[in-house]
Amino acid sequence: MNSVQKKVGFMTLGCKVNTYDSEALMEIFEAAGYSIVDFSEVADVYVINTCTVTHLGDQKSRKMMRKAKRINPDAIICAVGCYVQVAPDEVGKIAEVDLLIGTKNRGDILAYIDAHLKDVSQRDFVSDIMEEKIFEPLMISEVKGKTRAFIKIQEGCNQFCTYCIVPFARGPVRSRNQQQIIDEVKRVVAIGYQEVILSGIHIASYGVDQDGSGAHKSDLIDLIEALDHISGLRRIRLGSMEPKFMTPERLKRLAALESFCPHFHLSLQSGSDTVLKRMARRYTTTEYLEIVNQIRAVFPLAAITTDIMVGFPGETTAEFRETLDFTRAVGFYQIHVFKYSRRSGTKAANFKDQIAEPLKNSRSHELSELSRELEQAFLKKNDGTTAEVLFEATHDHDVAGYEGHTKNYLPVRLETDEKINGRIIKVRVSYTSRHVDKLSGESIAGIAKFESVKR
Repeated sequence: MNSVQKKVGFMTLGCKVNTYDSEALMEIFEAAGYSIVDFSEVADVYVINTCTVTHLGDQKSRKMMRKAKRINPDAIICAVGCYVQVAPDEVGKIAEVDLLIGTKNRGDILAYIDAHLKDVSQRDFVSDIMEEKIFEPLMISEVKGKTRAFIKIQEGCNQFCTYCIVPFARGPVRSRNQQQIIDEVKRVVAIGYQEVILSGIHIASYGVDQDGSGAHKSDLIDLIEALDHISGLRRIRLGSMEPKFMTPERLKRLAALESFCPHFHLSLQSGSDTVLKRMARRYTTTEYLEIVNQIRAVFPLAAITTDIMVGFPGETTAEFRETLDFTRAVGFYQIHVFKYSRRSGTKAANFKDQIAEPLKNSRSHELSELSRELEQAFLKKNDGTTAEVLFEATHDHDVAGYEGHTKNYLPVRLETDEKINGRIIKVRVSYTSRHVDKLSGESIAGIAKFESVKR
């Protein structure tokens, strides 16, 4: 007699790295005979992959843990990830949680579940991530429901910016073996994916922890050059980058690669040098702008996107105005605007002059409005150009056709009855400022509408 197949539901909070980690864990469960179900369905096990970058991440993580137990009181609730890693005592007090795992040894989750079932007591498997030196071999063999594949190339961060809890949640830099990355990319290309996005906690640090030379040691550019040789891989896109990693020599090497996508997400955080210094960021606005100019000298229509924080402790009106002015000077394509969140354990948590929430809100709103203006300007700058677009099915059921992105990350829509999902097609830009609520899960202010070119 066949036993009833067990079910597991996942809730993933936070960044793209968390998404990758969850997909790797899903494969572990599937290999053990579990079926993956929606988090809202009744399951035997629920995995909440937590985030702790902001206090809202903590709150939502706790909410999801309790929600899972309400869906099925008899289920095993597994809390994993960053919030668990930095606050195991706090998470351990949540009665609904059965297993705490953190950001290490997640691949052993099935063994931890078995151990729990033997005595049905809460088990804390959180260990000291700061002592971890080896990249945890979580990997994926397939990509679920996407046209682009996220590939995790490293873990951890050594920067210790004064506001950031991530180094304490993810530990020091650990680079993944280059051949393992190549093998994973070959697997996803073999099943039809043409674009990969290299992701990690601090991808500019890739290789700094590796010993040896030649084939045994590789930096990020070496890795990209190696991936460029993979047959069938049409696009390589980078996740968030440390600005100073980009140099004229590295840009020259990237420009020689047909597969490289000229989309640079260079985390800024503030356009004020005094705020950057308090944040312990390792560049000035002058250096940042010079890097942007170097990029545009090589890639004239490069998309420059960024993260900017408002309301950092002590941020004056004048410093915020400096950020607005610098943002205009750079001319970003898109800005992820977020408010400073006080994180216990970071240096900034003890800084004086913490900014009141209403002032953070007003600054966030003002910077977001500027971001929308700059986005429209960049879209208009691309009007009339010809570009290749990787198309996927539209997320808007009321709109016919397909959506996709150019290599420099312009959102596009092509109305056609032809099935083009997963195809790369050359198109001509015709800009329109109409608003689109959803495009690949993101809110945008405008869209570059494209007409088909000879294909």
